[in-house]
Amino acid sequence: MMNRMREFGERGWHGGLSTLSGFQKFLLRGNVVDLAVGIVIGAAFNGVIQEFVKDLITPLIGMFGGFNFPGWAPNINHSTFAVGAFLNAVISFLIIAAVVYFFVVLPFNSLHDRFEPHTEPAKPTTRDCPFCLSTVPLKATRCAYCTAQLPPAEEPMSQPVSRA
Repeated sequence: MMNRMREFGERGWHGGLSTLSGFQKFLLRGNVVDLAVGIVIGAAFNGVIQEFVKDLITPLIGMFGGFNFPGWAPNINHSTFAVGAFLNAVISFLIIAAVVYFFVVLPFNSLHDRFEPHTEPAKPTTRDCPFCLSTVPLKATRCAYCTAQLPPAEEPMSQPVSRA
């Protein structure tokens, strides 16, 4: 009885360790590590942009308006509306979105378009039956669904290359 319990316990222990090794392989896969690094760098970049907007951009905007823009919080019926803080967050979001778009998305898309093989659209292999509107093979002479005689298929002709 004790040996059987010990054997069951060892199987459970080794089974758990094999599950952890699979989890370790998942964590050490390149994509997960890259994602973690990207999140940490993004959080740090967010902090820098927040301070840049709060300490430089919105005081400049408030200087032209003649009021303290970051501290702009009107009171209505004993409720404070932090409009300045909200506008700080909106400006920060727009700056971060512009940086991500112009420095990540556009270069990635242009690089992807440059190296992606350009393929011609595939020629159709089926057509619709003009009588029952079922899909039949392009070379079929009779519809498999309504048994109607089909007109000859109009295969798209390839354009000859003209030499100038």
